[in-house]
Amino acid sequence: MTTLRTPVTLEDHVQGPEDAQVTLLEYETTNAPLWARLSPRQTRLKHFGKWLRFLFRNFLLSEMHPHAESAAEGAEFAGAQGKYWEMHDLLFENQERLSEPLYSGLAEELSLSPAALRLEEGKYKHS
Repeated sequence: MTTLRTPVTLEDHVQGPEDAQVTLLEYETTNAPLWARLSPRQTRLKHFGKWLRFLFRNFLLSEMHPHAESAAEGAEFAGAQGKYWEMHDLLFENQERLSEPLYSGLAEELSLSPAALRLEEGKYKHS
């Protein structure tokens, strides 16, 4: 059995039971069309049920995907208010349209404050 070199922390986004037999760690950039086709997270979780814990970490390829950082910040903003996965999924569904107006619209759709999103710009920046 392999152990994660960087253990799961409170900053990680996790779905599934903590005591699952398998933890699937996925590093992903939101602005990569290939990932959207290869990331059937919901299918994996439903199929494996209590046996799988899904762990997501941002892997920002900002040079290749200019909106990766801002999209990740939008998801982290939503996550701070308990809606990370909802924003994550909407961003993937709309990755051809990633932009500040889209992030504000999605925040509003999730009953989050678009004004607060703009005010907190940079707060969730990855280093």
